[in-house]
Amino acid sequence: MSKSPRLAARAVLLHEDRLLLVNAWPGGKSDLWCAPGGGAEIGTSLPENLARELREETGLEITVGPPCLVNEFHDPASGFHQVEIFFRCRIASGTLDPGWQDPEGVVTERRFVTRAEMDGLRFKPSSLAHVAWGRGFGYDPLELIQH
Repeated sequence: MSKSPRLAARAVLLHEDRLLLVNAWPGGKSDLWCAPGGGAEIGTSLPENLARELREETGLEITVGPPCLVNEFHDPASGFHQVEIFFRCRIASGTLDPGWQDPEGVVTERRFVTRAEMDGLRFKPSSLAHVAWGRGFGYDPLELIQH
C-alpha cells in the first residue's frame, strides 16, 4: 500500500471546440475516457511532465497553460490514491495520427470529441466537460474508484 498519493498532470486541450480524450485500457477492457497525461517524475515540473506524456500518448507537441482543475481518487482495496492537476493546453504542432502508438502501450485510443458527444461517453472526472468548456477552476474531491 502506498503511503502518499501519486501526483499526475493532465491536459484540458480544446481544439476547434473539441476536447482531446484518451482511453488507457488495453484491449478495450473499459469504456472509460479521460484527459491525456500521467504521473509526474521527480525533478521535472508538472508542465514538463505533461508535455512529455502528451508527446508519448498522442504524438502532439503542446503548450501548457494555467491549471484549471484538481481531481483526486482513491481505491481502498489497493490503497492507490492519485491527485491530478489539469492544465489548459493548446497544440503547438502535430495532428492526431491514427497509426500513432503509445510507446508504453498505455493509451489505446485517442480522439477529439464535441461537448454533445461527451453526453454519450463515460468519462472521469465528472466535472471535466464543465471545466473544459467553462472558464472557471474546478475541484473534484476524493472519489472512490468504482470497479
